[in-house]
Amino acid sequence: MPNSSVAGAANVFIFPNLNCGNITYKAVQRSANAVAIGPILQGLNKPVNDLSRGCLVEDIVNTALISALQGE
Repeated sequence: MPNSSVAGAANVFIFPNLNCGNITYKAVQRSANAVAIGPILQGLNKPVNDLSRGCLVEDIVNTALISALQGE
């Protein structure tokens, strides 16, 4: 949406399923050399988040921190 007020400023991706989210966020993270935290799962009774098999130590630390904050 080129005329949107958030055009070019969005920093959240929403995917229809976990598999699609894992593939895409890793591709963006590694190709753009960006910090990517996720996937963050929402709508559950307790904090549950996912790590892919190819995650880095930084990914584990960031996901653990997000999970701890969700538990507050």
